[in-house]
Amino acid sequence: MSLRQKLLLVALCTLALPVAGWLYVRQMETLLRQGQEQALTATATAVARSLAVTDVPLPQPGNGWYVQQAISPITIDGYGDDWALMTPWSQPLGKRGKLLLAEDDNGFYVYVDVRAVHRTRADAGDPNALSADHLILDLAQGSQHRRYLIASAAPGGFTALTLDPPAGDLPDRIVGQWQEDGSGYRVEWRLPRGLGLSALGVGVYTAVDGGDSLAADVRPLWRYSPDLAQELSRMAPEDTRARLIAPSGWLLAQSGRLTTSGPQPGWLSSIIYRSLLANPLEEAELWTADVPRLDLPEVQSARTGQATIVWRQGEERDSVVLATTVPVERDRTVVGVLLLEQASRAVPLLANRAFLSLLLTSFGVMLVAGAILLLFATSLSLRLGRLRDAVERAQLNDGRLDGQMIQGYFPMVESNDEIGDLARSFQKLFEAVGGYTDYLRTLASKLSHELNTPLAIVKSSLDNLEHAELSDEAQPYLARARDGVARLGTLVRAMSEANRMERAIAAAEPEDVDLVDVVRGCADAYRPLAGARLLECVLPDQPMHLHGAPELIAQALDKLFDNALSFTPVDGWLRLSLRPFDGGTEIELANQGPLLPAAMQGRLFDSLVSLRDKATPGDAPHLGLGLYVVRLVVERHSGVASARNLEDGSGVAFSLRLHGMPRQRLAG
Repeated sequence: MSLRQKLLLVALCTLALPVAGWLYVRQMETLLRQGQEQALTATATAVARSLAVTDVPLPQPGNGWYVQQAISPITIDGYGDDWALMTPWSQPLGKRGKLLLAEDDNGFYVYVDVRAVHRTRADAGDPNALSADHLILDLAQGSQHRRYLIASAAPGGFTALTLDPPAGDLPDRIVGQWQEDGSGYRVEWRLPRGLGLSALGVGVYTAVDGGDSLAADVRPLWRYSPDLAQELSRMAPEDTRARLIAPSGWLLAQSGRLTTSGPQPGWLSSIIYRSLLANPLEEAELWTADVPRLDLPEVQSARTGQATIVWRQGEERDSVVLATTVPVERDRTVVGVLLLEQASRAVPLLANRAFLSLLLTSFGVMLVAGAILLLFATSLSLRLGRLRDAVERAQLNDGRLDGQMIQGYFPMVESNDEIGDLARSFQKLFEAVGGYTDYLRTLASKLSHELNTPLAIVKSSLDNLEHAELSDEAQPYLARARDGVARLGTLVRAMSEANRMERAIAAAEPEDVDLVDVVRGCADAYRPLAGARLLECVLPDQPMHLHGAPELIAQALDKLFDNALSFTPVDGWLRLSLRPFDGGTEIELANQGPLLPAAMQGRLFDSLVSLRDKATPGDAPHLGLGLYVVRLVVERHSGVASARNLEDGSGVAFSLRLHGMPRQRLAG
């Protein structure tokens, strides 16, 4: 990972700022909600207490039958088509039936649906009617009660049989319709509107179940009260929807509507609020707007005497609804539940504004901090790059150090920071290494010069000893001494020859040559020397011109061929090829033989390096100067010498990539 990438990673730590701000905005949104919750709960509690102490008609504790307002005209025919919109709020009646009550300006309607597969039929006037399937209807006006027997032996109209004497204004005759199918029967009838019923009871008797044939479940009647709704509208705040609900969930009164004010937020603000800022919200309960019964969790909790608060998603975009329910108590008994709902855009709007402001501020801070860190990292990287380039340029192609550059100018040595210290350390190191390298490079010439005189003295002494009378035992020692002197002289001459070769290569005059002719001529000269070995020459069809010294190139090829020939088996092969490559020419000599050790592939072209076995007594020593001369010739032609093992493992290949010697300008 680069330095700039690391500093960029460090710059990402500034993300902690927007994260902390985001958490702060969420906490602020929670506090805003809590304030709104406390205000609405206090209002709901005050309204509930006011309803409890006034004389408004509230339902008595216990169960009751709820009378719905007829949505469409009802026809007494015994079928439930007219009741379809009210059927979801039917009330259970015993184990097998359900009851629906409704009223409009034309009367009071009752619809009973009983599920019974096995039927026992009898008319109401039949003596066995109480043993057959029938209904018991109990009507109450205050303390006045009157019961009716409803039964039918066949589908169609029926007339109820009165079981009690007349009481008050309760009717003497009730007629209706009785319809059946395979799953049970349905009974429907209508009562006059102005009866003023206070309670109603309906009992279902089925012959297969038995039981009390005259029992009826009498309950008070509950209905929506316009007077109670008017009283509620006086007490409830204007910007809320208030609903008074019976403990069982039936709607008794309602006032107000959910309205939201303020600007309509965009879709992006809505997504930001709901996905990043808003605490969990319940799904919107749109179906509760105009229904006669609200069996919501908060209502169920409030009828146990516990106030409850719920946040829901609003009907309009980016709005929320706060709903609170409190119990309405009389004599420490819950007689109703007050539900207050308030729609608002204030909380989302404030949260969005705070978050957007924080986002812009954080983005600006991050942008500035990131730009500063990036500029600093770029400056640091450029300085380190300059130092690296200077270090790489300080070493020449032949392994020597450019002392002129080191002592003349080394970048950033005047800097007072850590990079300046590093540059000064590099400069000192290169000065020491450069001096040591120059000493090693001139060591051979110094040794060859210094050893000539001692060698001459030793040789003359040995010559004088040959004329002296020596015993037979001393003759072998004299021969061994003369052989050692000869080998040492050979070493001195080789080192002197290497120095002369370096000077000759440096002084060579370049010219334009066709390398095809040079390589072909060398190959023709090598064939007699190869003996039984196969020598293949691969040349291009077109000429390949190079500005260089042909005699140096031929000498380098001689060294390569001599080296390859010594490692190639008698029946082996050699291949000399010439081909172009990007911006220059490549000469390659491949031969069959042992592979190069991996550790030596980068050192073969250094001075005094050889892979041959040690010379045996009597053989001339091998100093490894041949490939070193090859490297000098290639570098004189601005090229690179390399060696590699062949991919099939059959041998090695030495390649010379030449670009040519620089052209010299003529004096004006």
